[in-house]
This record gives sequence, structure tokens and C-alpha cells, in this order.
Amino acid sequence: MNRMPAVAGSFYPANADQLRQQVHAYLIRAHSGTRVPKALIAPHAGLVYSGAIAASAYARLEPAFDTINRVVLLGPSHRVAFKGLALTQADSYVTPLGAIPIDHTIEPILADLAYVGILEQAHTHEHSLELQLPFLQQQLASFSIIPIVVGDATPEQISTVLERLWGGPETLIVISSDLSHYHNYETAQKLDKATSIAIEKLQYERLDYESACGKVPISGLLKLARDKNLTVKTIDLRNSGDTGGDKRRVVGYGAYVID
Repeated sequence: MNRMPAVAGSFYPANADQLRQQVHAYLIRAHSGTRVPKALIAPHAGLVYSGAIAASAYARLEPAFDTINRVVLLGPSHRVAFKGLALTQADSYVTPLGAIPIDHTIEPILADLAYVGILEQAHTHEHSLELQLPFLQQQLASFSIIPIVVGDATPEQISTVLERLWGGPETLIVISSDLSHYHNYETAQKLDKATSIAIEKLQYERLDYESACGKVPISGLLKLARDKNLTVKTIDLRNSGDTGGDKRRVVGYGAYVID
């Protein structure tokens, strides 16, 4: 069973060549850096709106093209309400760029956690994970994913899962989240700046759903980063008003790296 694309042709091109070219164009404009992050936070809107911001984070993976072979991918549920964290029994996630195998070997590691389970409907139409995949396919040679859709959960629950899946340099953690929604341009800038300061200071207690739709997985990552004495850096902070949208009603996007 494959999880087929849900938003190809709407959030991003359904044509493989067009998608590859668009993602590549964003990546070549972004600064790659020399230090590979252990984790990153990237947005998940349509590519024309948030692709450049996401590329700012994914460009940092360039030195790890052959090193990272497993990606733990968490994103908030936008369509299905549920408690806990949702896995899938699918064999792969498919994009126009190809199929990405799902690593099921981790399931025994999480088997004792009652809040982690299979919920296919959480994955079927969810875009937050899907929007990350073309960037990963462009930046990594060969990899599997552990896709987790996040429902109602605590930072402690998220951090427990991330700790168990942390791995070494072969494993990347990706959290998918946009920032503020539907404020005017100036208000969004202020709100998203405050959110970025809280994220950099690992103050996940200051986040709410007005700050970021991925508040729950972000909070879990920040809790673990605090426990591990890691640092978070904001590498891009814009909104849809900067990338061609109406400035009267914007969505905020941030790119962050954790190491």
C-alpha cells in the first residue's frame, strides 16, 4: 500500500520536471552553510508562498547528501481530530519525484506508548508532511521516512518519541509548521518575530495555536532540545505577503535549524 499524493497539482506541481525545477530554483538561492542540523522546522504552504522559506532550511542539508538516510517527520493534523500520534501502515509515501519507503522497523520501539497508533485517515489527505518531501528528495541521496501526524498531545509525549528515534548523524528530525494565520502584514511580522524569539529561547510554554499550527510537535522538539542543551537558530522569517500574497491577510513562515 502506498500513500499517494494528496495536494500535487494544487500546493505544488504534479509534473515531476516542473516540481524538480521549482524546488531546485528555491534551493540554489538559499545559503547552504557548512554545519548540518540535527533537526529543522520548515513551513508547509503552497510552494509559491512558502517554498523559498522552506528551502532556507533544507539547503543546510547539502553536506549530508550521502549521510542522512532516515528522516523522522512530524506535522500537525489539519483535517482529522484525534488524540496522540498517528503512524501509517503504508509501505511508502509517493510524490511526483518518486516513492519514499517508510521505515517500519521503529514500531517496536514505540509499541509501549499508548498514545502512538495507526490512523490511516490522518495521513490520507494531510499536506503538512507531504510538502516536506520534494525538498528531502532533492537534498538526500537515498532515505526512508518515519511519517507521524500529530494530534492532541503533550510536549512530553512528543519528546519521548523523538528521544527514542533520535539516532545518530544518519537521522534527521523534521517538524512541519506554519506560523501566524490571517493577520495583516505588520501584525503578522510582530507576532512571528515574538514566536521566533520564543523558539530560539526554547520557551515552548509561550507557544499556542495562534503562534504556529505545529505548536505541539514544535513544543516537543524544543523540550528535548532544552534537555539536550541544543540551540535553535532562525534562518528565515517571512510571510505570504513577502512572496506574492495579499498583505491584508497573510500566513507566517519560519525556517529554523537545531543542533
